[in-house]
Amino acid sequence: MSTPVLPLLGRGLTAGGAAGLAAGLFSLLLAEPLMDRAIRLEEARTAHEHAGAADHHEELFTRGAQHFGLVVTSLVFGLALGVLVAVAYALVHRRDPEASPWPRALLFSGAAFLAVSLLPALRYPANPPGVGDGATVSERQALWLAAVVIGVLGMLLVRQVYVRLEGRSVPVRQVAAAGTAVAVLAVLFALPGNPDEVPVAATLLWDFRVLSIASHALLWAVFAVTFGALGLRAVSRAAAPAGAVPAN
Repeated sequence: MSTPVLPLLGRGLTAGGAAGLAAGLFSLLLAEPLMDRAIRLEEARTAHEHAGAADHHEELFTRGAQHFGLVVTSLVFGLALGVLVAVAYALVHRRDPEASPWPRALLFSGAAFLAVSLLPALRYPANPPGVGDGATVSERQALWLAAVVIGVLGMLLVRQVYVRLEGRSVPVRQVAAAGTAVAVLAVLFALPGNPDEVPVAATLLWDFRVLSIASHALLWAVFAVTFGALGLRAVSRAAAPAGAVPAN
């Protein structure tokens, strides 16, 4: 049985757009004030280190423009994410794509949150803007991308282990899956640490990191609920003609 590609992509775009907008507004209202504080602290530290210098740096974009850009970027990111997740969902559930859309959406989005957001954040927590040496940007991006790849492949491996042991008892399958997850964590934490120091107050850094992972959790939660609800509506619409009483 094949998945109708266009309707599934439409559900992914709608769910991704709603999720991206929700995460963008969340970050704007809660995380941006912390980012502003972090920027002021970084500017004060830089000014202190370069006291007496005549160099003056003027922002290319105002903070208001950056705030607007944050919401727009989150929306665009959500739309792109919706397309990717819809394609991945179709591949994973290609044998019976329309069955149980609600629990599948919740489970799939939860696994994606673990693989793409939570696991990489455990190894490389988010830092406020302006923190880090510009010379290490490429290295930090490569490390983060490696963490995402390990998270995604790890979740796929955990699922394969659980599916392959279908004939075994539930405790055996759960223990095997948990052991695989521990192995994935070990590989993840074998990656090199963050090469830069984080000269930010501990309380501010903690609050920023908590809000960062909370915005990711909100993104995936809104996506799961919207994608699952749209899937339920599609199934009910497809079943309606079959259950209709033909006119005499």
